[in-house]
Amino acid sequence: MPLEVSLKPSTSPIFSLQNNPPMIPSTFMALPSSSYSHTLLFSNFLKPNTLTSRKSYASSLNINRDRYPISVVRNSASVSGEPSTSTISDVFGGKKELAGIHSLVDSMSPPVRFASSIIVVAAAISSGYGLGLRFGRTRNAALAGAAAFGLAGGAAAYALNSCVPEVAATNLHNYLAGCDDPKAVKKEDIEGIAKKFGVSKQDQAFNAELCDLYCRFVSSVIPPGSEDLKGNEVETIIEFKRVLGIDDPDAASMHMEIGRRIFRQRLETGDRDADIEQRRAFQKLIYVSTLVFGEASTFLLPWKRVFKVTDAQVEVAIRDNAQRLYAFRLKQVGREVNSEQLMSLRGAQLLYRLSDELAEDMFKEHTRKLIEENISTAVNILKSRTRTSRGPIQVVEELDKILAFNHLLISLSNHPESRHFARGVGPVLLLGGEYDGDRKIDDLKLLYRAYVTDSLSTGRMEETKLAALNQLRNIFGLGKREAERIMLDVASKVYRKRLAQAFSGGELEAADSKAAFLQNLCDELHFDPERASQIHEEIYRQKLQQSVADGELTEDDVAALLRLRVMLCIPQQTVEAAHSDICGTLFEKAVNGAIAAGVDGYDADVKASVRKAAHGLRLTRESAMSIASKAVRRMFMNYIKRARGAGRTESAKELKKMIAFNTLVVTPLVADIKGEPSDPATPEEPIKEESKNQFEQDEEEEEWESLQTLKKTRPDKELAAKLGKPGQTEITLKDDLPERDRKDLYKTYLLFCITGEVTNIPFGAQITTKKDNTEYLLLNQLGEILGLTRKETVDVHRGLAEQAFRQQAEVILADGQLTKARIEQLNEVQKQVGLPQEYAQKVIKNITTTKMAAAIETAVSQGRLSIKQIRELKEAGVNLDSMVSESLRENIFKKTVDEIFSSGTGEFDEVEVYEKITVDLNINADKAKGVVCELARTRLSNSLIQAVALLRQRNRLGVVSSLNDMLACDKAVPSEPLSWEVPEELADLYAIYLKSEAAPEKQSRLQYLLGISDSTAVALREMGDRVLPVGSEEENFVF
Repeated sequence: MPLEVSLKPSTSPIFSLQNNPPMIPSTFMALPSSSYSHTLLFSNFLKPNTLTSRKSYASSLNINRDRYPISVVRNSASVSGEPSTSTISDVFGGKKELAGIHSLVDSMSPPVRFASSIIVVAAAISSGYGLGLRFGRTRNAALAGAAAFGLAGGAAAYALNSCVPEVAATNLHNYLAGCDDPKAVKKEDIEGIAKKFGVSKQDQAFNAELCDLYCRFVSSVIPPGSEDLKGNEVETIIEFKRVLGIDDPDAASMHMEIGRRIFRQRLETGDRDADIEQRRAFQKLIYVSTLVFGEASTFLLPWKRVFKVTDAQVEVAIRDNAQRLYAFRLKQVGREVNSEQLMSLRGAQLLYRLSDELAEDMFKEHTRKLIEENISTAVNILKSRTRTSRGPIQVVEELDKILAFNHLLISLSNHPESRHFARGVGPVLLLGGEYDGDRKIDDLKLLYRAYVTDSLSTGRMEETKLAALNQLRNIFGLGKREAERIMLDVASKVYRKRLAQAFSGGELEAADSKAAFLQNLCDELHFDPERASQIHEEIYRQKLQQSVADGELTEDDVAALLRLRVMLCIPQQTVEAAHSDICGTLFEKAVNGAIAAGVDGYDADVKASVRKAAHGLRLTRESAMSIASKAVRRMFMNYIKRARGAGRTESAKELKKMIAFNTLVVTPLVADIKGEPSDPATPEEPIKEESKNQFEQDEEEEEWESLQTLKKTRPDKELAAKLGKPGQTEITLKDDLPERDRKDLYKTYLLFCITGEVTNIPFGAQITTKKDNTEYLLLNQLGEILGLTRKETVDVHRGLAEQAFRQQAEVILADGQLTKARIEQLNEVQKQVGLPQEYAQKVIKNITTTKMAAAIETAVSQGRLSIKQIRELKEAGVNLDSMVSESLRENIFKKTVDEIFSSGTGEFDEVEVYEKITVDLNINADKAKGVVCELARTRLSNSLIQAVALLRQRNRLGVVSSLNDMLACDKAVPSEPLSWEVPEELADLYAIYLKSEAAPEKQSRLQYLLGISDSTAVALREMGDRVLPVGSEEENFVF
């Protein structure tokens, strides 16, 4: 943090006249600018315009600055910190000479001086009295003369005593200036000087001299320029302050005065380098002053108020100087560190006021640099072009030094008194140092490899070496995998060497248990048995490659490989994998050559090469077939790719080529691999028997007898004899293509077999060439090549037949009506395409259902479908749920309920509506009740209005029907009595309903709904037909 200071007059008592001696500006200005060549202070002071002038500052002091100069004399200390003899006298300046009365006072002791003063005053009074009496001749004149001469004598005595503090100050100055070593000054000598002259610190001149001497000493103790603190400055200053007996406020004011002088000198130099030096000097002053006054420095040293320095900047100054001092002490710590040194370091840390965190970091950094020196030495030896025989030994020695130092620090960290040790004692790490980076990690790996090599140089890994390697890995910061990789690499070479020695020396062969011998070898080297097994496999593979260099394995080779396998305890599956890999590569070349020869090139020489490779390389049949299968399937996929990119006819031709390739090349190739004879006459009987069993199995599938295309894939005896041996079926594309693609390819060739080859001729015409049944036999072989099962093949044939039948059935059943004639027509089509009866019926039902669904949906949307017709359709087995949507079924329910409420019967059957109809229409019962409630409330009021309207039209039957509708709605949803503007019309409605011979309970419910009282109802019954006489005039009605 930048440290900025400014100087301004202070009103603090610390800087009062008594505690702040004056200074001579010329003396400060005469100091050389190089006396503070230091770069410790990292911030700027304030600008000059923020300061008060020297004149105003000097005027603020009440004493003469020329009388008590405070110079900042710098000590050019030696490296050891002891001042040289030539500069001791410069600390306090030269001796001062006494003249006149000062020399007289210096020669007089306090009693003599006191007696002399009395004698002088008495002599003056006596002389004055005598002269006054002599010349005045009166008593008054004598008294006046005595008074005048007594006053003069008193003035002389006062003058004699008043210069005593100055003489004492001069003697004190000369005493210190005459000392060869200021540190040798004794407090008794200072007190003796004060006692000699009878002065104390309350005497201004004497106290000013004390302050001046203290200021000079402090300035000489703090190292100038670029020199760092030595660490003994604080103790030296505190001791000198104690010897002088100066108070802390006076001493603190001197520290502040030194700061002012440093600040002013910075303004006078104007040099950038000198400015940096002054700032560093000021920072050292802050640090030393803080330690000198301890906790009292917070109020004795007002850096912030006087120099505008923040607390954080003061902390930075303390921290940086403490770090430099602690770093100086750390340089004395070497690789032979002990507990006494660590305790001393801890005391120094506390003395320097350095935090534990910084001390820990600095100690770790110091130990890291120590081991980095060993690492650099070891790396230089490894990379040296002039390597010697002792080079590896020297590298290991340097690494042993690192390990010993690390072990020492670990043991010290576990010491019982470790809490009193310097912070940071523990294992050494390279983090944050020169070798903490990707650029140096390779060097560390080289060193780690060198140490691993040395550890295994005896042919075994000791436990101590293993622990040392773990510590070295932690010190270098290597990852566990990196270290294991290096150790595994070195140990693998050593293991190979030990294994070769044991094999050639006969130790391994003579061992009773080969596995125990190898395991013991791994234990000695701390080697992973799995990695050892990999090495065994590599050795076996290398031997196998040498054995098959001529293309086959002899009996001697097989015996040698067997012996090697037994000696190295190699599992059978590993051996098979090695043979499959190495021998398989050679066999694959032979198979690829046979396949590349093509249909016409697979001759006797190719057969012989294949048989030699298959049996001479000692491959198992499964391995040989697996290798051949990969090559053959690649060729099959080439045919498939060309077939997919061509038209139907060209695609079929490519598939036909693939079938021929399978028959003429792949089939004999498989026979040669298996060692079977290629003459088709020899296996004729087994083939016939196998075909017979297959045909018998197919004949059991009676339901597929009608599929004509499938029947044609079964060759008869004559055709099978003509075609000869069928193609192989072991290598297929079942795992290379999805089922859908395989079915599409099979379907493509099936269509080719059905339609024949189409040839385009001029004028847009086409000629179709029909094929015989041999194409269907090739289709059967294609299915086997594609890896289709019998069921999948049947699905393709059935799908194609079903597609053809559906196309013709949709034309026949265009209107959805299924008559007897159409049924006969559909049966004829079924026989033509060969579709089984079951699937034909499904197609017919699907078509009729689709047509019927369209008709039903149209009838529902037009309102021509009633609940009675729906029940008839369901009884006929029609699934209305799939034909009619739920919304349409809800509309049918709403229409049915509306018909009930307008039927004029006055009845509402809840079981019929809520249970039977909802089940028939498959709708939600709760939703149906909501629909009924909504319709009932609406129709109830509408029925009353309609009844009144019909009453006014004198339509008695219509009135009765509307009132019954109102009762039906009330039965569905019970209602409160209704209101009407003309009550007489309600009475007329009730009277008419009484004549309809309705049930008494209906009449009673209608009376309640119309709000007619019992007396009115009785009167209406008595009136009878007089309520509405036939032929009455229109004016008899009240509207």
